[in-house]
Amino acid sequence: MNMQKITNIAEFEELVESNEPFFLLKHSTTCPVSAAAYSQYQSFVEDPSFDKKGVYLAVQESRELSNHIAQITNIRHESPQVIYFTDGKAQWNESHWKITKDQLISVQ
Repeated sequence: MNMQKITNIAEFEELVESNEPFFLLKHSTTCPVSAAAYSQYQSFVEDPSFDKKGVYLAVQESRELSNHIAQITNIRHESPQVIYFTDGKAQWNESHWKITKDQLISVQ
């Protein structure tokens, strides 16, 4: 299962309304910390044992979407940031250097 890039609110709302569990990465394309988190996230999502959806957005390209997610989840925007959703609600989030494959594995 590969990572899916989302770019707009409609795509995000469709994911939430499906009520399926998914991980979302807010990725900054210009930040070295975010590049490291992206690599960890990609390794997590592409692991054969991963059985959920893994999506990401590029903050610079999808600012409106990023702000919308912060507003509806009540989770202050940071990047990089991973949010785990189940039953259409944000259940967990972490940011910056705390985004590691091992940490992500422990959440699901």
